[in-house]
Amino acid sequence: MRYIEITIPSGKRRAVLDILDDEGIEYVVSDEIGHQQTDAVVRFPLPTRAVEGVLDRLAEAELSTARVVVIDAETVISEEFDELRKLHMRGTTTGERTSRQVLVTKADELTPAFSIYVVMLLISAVVATSGLLSDSPAVVVGSMVIAPLLGPALAASVGIVTGDGELRTRGFRYQVVGVAVVVAASIGLATLARLAGLEPGGVDIVVVAELEERVSPNLFSLAVALGAGVAGILSLTRGFSEAIVGVMIAAALIPPAAAVGITTAWGMYGAALGAFGLVAINVLSINAAALVTLWLAGYRPQGLFEVSPTRRQTATYAAVFAVGLLALSTPLVGITLLEFQTTQLKSTAEGEVETVLEEPDYDGVEAESVEVILDDDYPLRSIDRVVVTVRTDGVETDPELGTRLSDAVSAEVDDPPIVEVRYVLADQHGSDEQPALEPTERQVVHTVGDQSDDEGERLEERRSRV
Repeated sequence: MRYIEITIPSGKRRAVLDILDDEGIEYVVSDEIGHQQTDAVVRFPLPTRAVEGVLDRLAEAELSTARVVVIDAETVISEEFDELRKLHMRGTTTGERTSRQVLVTKADELTPAFSIYVVMLLISAVVATSGLLSDSPAVVVGSMVIAPLLGPALAASVGIVTGDGELRTRGFRYQVVGVAVVVAASIGLATLARLAGLEPGGVDIVVVAELEERVSPNLFSLAVALGAGVAGILSLTRGFSEAIVGVMIAAALIPPAAAVGITTAWGMYGAALGAFGLVAINVLSINAAALVTLWLAGYRPQGLFEVSPTRRQTATYAAVFAVGLLALSTPLVGITLLEFQTTQLKSTAEGEVETVLEEPDYDGVEAESVEVILDDDYPLRSIDRVVVTVRTDGVETDPELGTRLSDAVSAEVDDPPIVEVRYVLADQHGSDEQPALEPTERQVVHTVGDQSDDEGERLEERRSRV
């Protein structure tokens, strides 16, 4: 429920009261004298659903100098108000729909002052970068909580569908500056971490689980941003928890932007390109989902001369968002197909390895793991090799086993990969005078398959890292 107070300019009292009488609204009018030429002030309660329509009708009375105040009302005890509320609930779904005028105000209020916005994003970038470098999901989530992205992410779309150019421009400006601030801060912090020798585990930075999933995104990444855009608009229009939705929007933007900074600081520009592509896709997805949701919900100017231009403007932005999403999402299709292919190849290889090792000749050998290794050409990677690790109680390897496994795996796929067989050997040492020591393990690697000299050198480099 809302409580409305309107200052009526001189000469407009009768026109305003006729509209209120026609709507069946119970109101109170009082004469007012102020520094402006006002005739009276009218006050009345309204169901939330009725606010937008009534204010639109009053706008037709050309109340250009009127002041309208909309206040939340806890309870209204009145038979006439109950009848009015029932009238506006007929033929509609349950739930309260925020008026267009209040929606614009809420979107504006959720956008903080620019200085506060930048400071909060700097803090969020530091926390997100630290969380990604330390592979800590809890810290990454913390960075999302403090990021003030809900207002800017929704203000642009609200400004588009309501014809508020200032709100639209501010929303887009805040989003661009916000991403730039997070990326720049992450580059700075990650550079300091690298110079300080804080590379996690002494391995490539992208093997960190919290980072790897954001430098080579798939199509499912779109679902997060699209859901965030729809949920954000619903939080504004239906009164759901805005704080929780803000975290969801930050989840789509802050970690990928921090990933751009980290991979750039490490000189992995392919991975940085993949993470930046995810940021761009998420920004477009949030704005597109919010724009479509608002338009379908009926939030648009209702005046005779406003509907058509705003419809054209909304259609233009929707087309730009759609083309941008289509162009940026095309590489994600290849990444998604690669993931499916990798999963299928791993399942096939596991089955073939089990079949081979069930033969009597390999009674002392058991499969330990099967992995499909991708190359380091981010963001569009490809299958590099299949690594089969087997455990044996003996001290010798069987080169023929590698060939058998390679042939079995290659026979089931169109593009045979390199198969690398790793033996985990249990060595036992002892003599007549000295009992055997505890078994020790060592690893021997046999690689089967065609590979170039460059690939062979890359293999040796990886083994030295292992």
